[in-house]
Amino acid sequence: MNEYILDTSRKSGVHDATVFGAKVTNIEKVNEPSKWHVSWTELEDDESGKVEELEKEDLFDAVVVASGHYHAPRIPNITGLADIKRLWPSRVLHSKGYRRPDSYAGKNVLLIGGGVSSTDIARELGPVAKNIYQSTRNGPYDLTEKMLPDNGTRVAEIASFEITGPTDTEEPLTAESHLPIKVHLKSTDQNTLIEEIDNVIVCTGYHFTLPFLRKFHEDDTDPTEASDTVLVTDGTQVHNLHKDIFYIPDPTLAFVGVPFYTATFTCFEFQAIALTEVFAGIARLPSGSNMREEYRAKIDEKGVGRNFHSLKGEEEGYVQELLDWINFFRGKVGLPLIPGYTETWHEAKKVQRKRIEQLFEGK
Repeated sequence: MNEYILDTSRKSGVHDATVFGAKVTNIEKVNEPSKWHVSWTELEDDESGKVEELEKEDLFDAVVVASGHYHAPRIPNITGLADIKRLWPSRVLHSKGYRRPDSYAGKNVLLIGGGVSSTDIARELGPVAKNIYQSTRNGPYDLTEKMLPDNGTRVAEIASFEITGPTDTEEPLTAESHLPIKVHLKSTDQNTLIEEIDNVIVCTGYHFTLPFLRKFHEDDTDPTEASDTVLVTDGTQVHNLHKDIFYIPDPTLAFVGVPFYTATFTCFEFQAIALTEVFAGIARLPSGSNMREEYRAKIDEKGVGRNFHSLKGEEEGYVQELLDWINFFRGKVGLPLIPGYTETWHEAKKVQRKRIEQLFEGK
């Protein structure tokens, strides 16, 4: 996959236009002239061989954010979890930090979450771990417990963690020691307690964050109270985007890669084509009021939060809407129409959907 991306980048000229080793620190709109002011840092070797961080800045007519949303872990607000992480940091991690199963050999592992990453890790730990407990809320994105290995057990949502023994500062844990904790479950059954846990892996996904657009963050705002200019509130969605791409108050700020439950490479390519057509002056966006009306209609239909950007079962229709829109303008100026998904893609998508259904059914 890495070679495919690099090869595509080189052949398209993107590679030569890319500034590598750069970290964007701030993006904001300035009025004189009306452009986006972008600040970033680059790591460079100085004459003595030391690496120094150089601050750079420039003005741009438009900005496209394509940084994805699988880098900022979402940590559930469970009583006691933060304390356990603080006291025994090596024993508690997010699935983003999981690498190999070897270090969990013979251990009792608690997985928080029942989605794809949790189930993948459980199946990988199966041959080496002693016991695996997968705690879920029985949400719509949870896979079936039939996919767990023989030493895996699905348990209820966690109510709290209780520290029952000395902390590291009082009596350091040995490699063989269990965590001195009790895991209390939200359950009406008798089995409402788990003990002798060695490791906790938090598999609760990620949240949206745009640290370089901090003026567009209102992290303490409930998503239902989002203003018409904010981009990020509680991290469950990106607000005020037309077609999940264009920032409605100022469409010279655009996004690629916001939707999920989609064929990422192909869907995001069509998003990139759409914004390119707009920035090139070929396709025209609706008026601000019309974009706002469509956005509010989507909120009424899907609600705010995580599900807002889901294209589960909707991907083909979404892409076709983009194509119908931009091809209307291409046709008006005599440009060839951009084709959509091929028949081969549609057949492959059917196979994929069937496979996903089987996964959720545990087949």
